[in-house]
Amino acid sequence: MTDDLHRFVETIWRLESTRLIAALVRMTRDVGLAEDLAQDALVAAVSQWPESGVPANPGAWLMAVAKRRAIDGFRRRERQAAIYAELAERRGGDVVDDIAAAVDHVEDDVLRLMFICCHPALGSDAQVALTLRLLAGLTTGEIARSFLTPVPTVAARITRAKKTLAQVEAPMDEPSGDERVERLTAVMRVVYLLFNEGYSATAGDDWLRADLCAEAVRLGRVLAGLVPSDPEVHGLVALMELQHSRAAARTDEDGAPILLLDQDRSRWDGLLIRRGLAALDRATSLGKDVGSYVLQAEIAACHSRARTADETDWARIASAYAALAAATGSVVVELNRIVAVSFAEGPAAALELLDAADFSALDGYHLLPSVRGDLLARLGRIDEAREEITYAASLTDNTQERTMLQQRAANL
Repeated sequence: MTDDLHRFVETIWRLESTRLIAALVRMTRDVGLAEDLAQDALVAAVSQWPESGVPANPGAWLMAVAKRRAIDGFRRRERQAAIYAELAERRGGDVVDDIAAAVDHVEDDVLRLMFICCHPALGSDAQVALTLRLLAGLTTGEIARSFLTPVPTVAARITRAKKTLAQVEAPMDEPSGDERVERLTAVMRVVYLLFNEGYSATAGDDWLRADLCAEAVRLGRVLAGLVPSDPEVHGLVALMELQHSRAAARTDEDGAPILLLDQDRSRWDGLLIRRGLAALDRATSLGKDVGSYVLQAEIAACHSRARTADETDWARIASAYAALAAATGSVVVELNRIVAVSFAEGPAAALELLDAADFSALDGYHLLPSVRGDLLARLGRIDEAREEITYAASLTDNTQERTMLQQRAANL
């Protein structure tokens, strides 16, 4: 296979795998089997497309191959069940096998699969890891980096999650009523992490994966329609739409990252900003306690309302981050608060906070030395800054981000 065709197949898989797996779960009622069938279809594409050529509709081709293999598997199981039934009848016993039956179609296969993966029999980390594996198409290594967790731990977590769903015979239907409410928090977390992976990819050649961002926004809007009285759902939608509005300005023509303060704000999507601000207004108008997604949306709104970087209300952003850090206990949020403080009160005050804080949980997280390097550079401590930013570049697995950090270090 040529390099161009290989990259094309990878792109098709990124675009189609989510809906492919979700539809196969509906058909087979088995999460593990659905993923295996999707992978089989991908293998078939890799082996056949170099000779036969790429089909006009690659997604439909993959679905057709996967469904055909699923049907073949069901037929084998049906024949096996018939043999077992005959043997059981001769011996006076019970039939020992059964066939997965077809289930009624649910309007949104992807959202349905999210609710399935967020079954209460799974721990919260297992719910998220399994969903990111199936719906975001992330590798185990990419998921491990997003959790700041060793790869073997995440691999075992995903394997156990699939087995648990099979053992508890989790219904392969979207839950309704009270069950849906119980799983809503986990589903929102997954949508949020799905968006984050698209917004700043942990690995690969692309820093921005707009397809994942757009899918997360779509799912968020569906969720808002399901639970219109929940302010956090509207806060999540607002956050994603406000951040996604910057997509066109976040990379240059070569795909290299352009940081927020350097972006051409005229390229921000005004429609998404208006939609995001409207969703934030809806969240705050519900009169309930402000949660983490609403707080993050308020931070994003501060950036969206500023016509230039100099007009940004950094004091308000720092205050919102402080509230968010208190609510979540997240060290990543605390790191972001320190960045906001650096613009509200100056880099010296921020560096003092950074050095005093316990960031041991972020060991190996590239943004920690990146932030420290930026603060040192703004204070004129160039040699130290160069060392920190070079170290940050060595920690990221994203090609574009690594190149950007290396360039920043070289410029110093």
